[in-house]
Amino acid sequence: MKITPSIALMTGTCLIAGCATMPTPRNLPAAQYQAEQQLSGAVPAPCALPPVPAPLSALARVEAGTLAEAPDLLGPGDRLRLAVSGDKNILSGSYVVGANGRLTIDGVADIAAAGRPLRRVERDLRSALLANGLIRDIAANVQLSAVEAAGVQVSVSGAVFEPGLVRAGERSADARATTVDHPAAGDFNAGRALSSALRAAGGIRPDAAAGSIYLIRGDHYAVIDVTAAFSGGVPADPQLAAGDRIIVPSAGCFQPQFVRPSSVTAPGVRVYLSNLSRPAASNAASAIGRDSTSFPYGARMLEGLVSANCVGGSALNAARRAVLISRNPTNGHSVVIARHVEELVRDASRDGMNPFLMPGDAIACYDSSAMTLVDAVGVVGSLLGPAALAHGLTKN
Repeated sequence: MKITPSIALMTGTCLIAGCATMPTPRNLPAAQYQAEQQLSGAVPAPCALPPVPAPLSALARVEAGTLAEAPDLLGPGDRLRLAVSGDKNILSGSYVVGANGRLTIDGVADIAAAGRPLRRVERDLRSALLANGLIRDIAANVQLSAVEAAGVQVSVSGAVFEPGLVRAGERSADARATTVDHPAAGDFNAGRALSSALRAAGGIRPDAAAGSIYLIRGDHYAVIDVTAAFSGGVPADPQLAAGDRIIVPSAGCFQPQFVRPSSVTAPGVRVYLSNLSRPAASNAASAIGRDSTSFPYGARMLEGLVSANCVGGSALNAARRAVLISRNPTNGHSVVIARHVEELVRDASRDGMNPFLMPGDAIACYDSSAMTLVDAVGVVGSLLGPAALAHGLTKN
């Protein structure tokens, strides 16, 4: 049988169109961590209260209120005001706790200040000035007051999105200038708190044991419960000191009630979006910019698809598919979830198959089978067009 260009065009089109637009992704059995991901044969891990970390066994446990009610501790960068009775601005003035944690007074006194209450530093400073014969032994003739509480550096590890060293309570240059120019009797830096440090570390993850967060200071530790932050209550939020360590244990399971903005979670997430499907030929044509990739914490895959312009459009491309690329925070395994876009839109049980978006997730859209067929016709036609033209010229 003689194969004409038209027959070849139809055959090639059918072969190309028969290919699936997107094969079903494969994942490791332990990759699933959200029930909404619905991987075949995978069961989300159950929650379990983790044991006390081994490094804490050598430390003494104190009640959370003990740390919360303790006097604020000085840290590097704190600005203090020294007033000495009868002094004509020789010793009196403003001083800053150095990076080494010590308070130096014009070379006549060098006092350890970081990690200590203000009154103890004042007492040691007075003793040093007495020992050097710079003041008389008169009651209350040395007054040390706080002018500015600087930010503190603490360590955050465990079930947070960005563990590591963070600065809690760091102030802008304008705010610092205002505080220095208008000194008050004392200073309170609301940012030097546990919640600020957790947010600076990306916020607690959905698998965090929010009722058993460990705050370590020196040779003591306290167990902090922040679950009230998700129920409208007031969670414990002790002030931090330089060198504090925070450990957020993992409960080993996904807890959807923690996926929302709060004082201990990130207010939003950044997600990577790709929509190269028709009618858009590029992400720029899909209007995917910086703003469209930012979502409030708690948004789901369907919101991401709408932001990527993957929902709606012509009937030919309505049956497109999409994938969500994420990572299991408990074990680091990557997971890829495929969904039919129209099923997410139309199915009443969409919440059960509509995963939450996590920081760093990625969404990609694929064309429908109808658009694949259209593209196949175009590809085969472009290949066989010159051959058909040559065949026609030969016959003539």
